[in-house]
Amino acid sequence: MATIDECRAALDRLSGNLARADGDVRGAAALDRSLSCHVTDLDRTFTGRLEKGRIRVDGVAAGPPAGKADIRLAMTGDDLVALVAGELNFARAWASGRVRLEAGLRDLLRLKKLL
Repeated sequence: MATIDECRAALDRLSGNLARADGDVRGAAALDRSLSCHVTDLDRTFTGRLEKGRIRVDGVAAGPPAGKADIRLAMTGDDLVALVAGELNFARAWASGRVRLEAGLRDLLRLKKLL
């Protein structure tokens, strides 16, 4: 099972990957939205913002998200680490229910380019 530090490192790595992206991916990541990522097996939620093509993590708290972020993710820590490492396909994980992504329709359409 991934630790909270490994999950934080995965989010930092994802942020770096988004910042280095080109074309459609860079445009999709250029949103300015609040973000939460609930790591279900650790029962911790990272909160922050997706802005200027990067993820800024502002904090981590016990339990599910206290508020409703614009973009909400939920998955196990192992799945988060595997997704960022390229070992788990996001679209398949989302379709099978291993990863939950909730957002407004307009954001989902833009985020689709990241998949």
